[in-house]
Amino acid sequence: MRRQKHHNKNRPDNFFTKLFNTFVTLGLTACLMWGLQAYSSCTSLKFIQLSDIHFLAEGSNTTFKMIGESPRLLTDAIDQINEHKDLDFVMITGDLIDKPFEKELKAVLPYLEKLNFPWYFAFGNHDRCVGGYLNTDLYMKMIKQVNPDYQFKKPYYAFTPKRGYRVIVLDDIITSDITSQGYVDPAQIKWLEKELNKAKNDTVLIFMHIPLIEPFSSPNHRLRNSSQVMGIIESHTNPIGVFQGHYHAARVEQRNNVLYVNTPALVSYPNAFRMVTVQNLKDKTVFDLRWIETREKTIQKMAKLLVMVSSIYTGEEKDRQGVYEIKK
Repeated sequence: MRRQKHHNKNRPDNFFTKLFNTFVTLGLTACLMWGLQAYSSCTSLKFIQLSDIHFLAEGSNTTFKMIGESPRLLTDAIDQINEHKDLDFVMITGDLIDKPFEKELKAVLPYLEKLNFPWYFAFGNHDRCVGGYLNTDLYMKMIKQVNPDYQFKKPYYAFTPKRGYRVIVLDDIITSDITSQGYVDPAQIKWLEKELNKAKNDTVLIFMHIPLIEPFSSPNHRLRNSSQVMGIIESHTNPIGVFQGHYHAARVEQRNNVLYVNTPALVSYPNAFRMVTVQNLKDKTVFDLRWIETREKTIQKMAKLLVMVSSIYTGEEKDRQGVYEIKK
């Protein structure tokens, strides 16, 4: 009996089905790769800059600083910060305490432990004793004991909070003399150059206490080698944001690819801090600066009465909040 040949009538259909599935697979793969590339080239970072807290557990108000109210002001700031859900970190840009005593640092740390986000710190001129007990090593040791995110070996340091971003924290405080002026020493200058070279493809965020650009002229508070430091920073072409305090005043100035941001003090009028959102896009980086004032309005009104010209400290609207773009 001759065996009949069975012809596969579905063979053409199987071929086209496989071909179709191949194109679908390739298309999905391309979409996935595009999505991953788009995600990597469009990431955002959100942080709080809190400056010049001047905490004193049992202090009195001075000529223009609400030192006596510093615990209440800090409590309010932390409560407002914790209301947000999507912050990457909080950065304190100096003068956490008003008097450089161990007991004051010990008193303020429990407040900061209530933050729901990683927090970091740059030294201010009020934070350490010149030749006294609360020196750099002790200060850092005390912070490390309560803050698992702050485990650096030097008072200046760098870290990567998210892909595409590099944070650099400088220590521009003079510890050999009692002065409100600042200086970035040669060893740190060399380190800064290396860090900037390594981060040339990233958006860089630099934090320091004494500013490179003064909100207003004050020779006794200036950074002695500001031109040198600015020259190094501005020699790089990637987007860079520089965030500073010290003058208790707001100012924002953009110079090509560098955005200089001065944030006012929590302890004195306008008793405010900043929330900053940075977006890395394919062709530009966008800085969105938002202004957050204390909800302790009675304290804020008293603080305003203590300053002669409040606009010196609040700046113009562009110094308080706005959107700034840096092209890549």
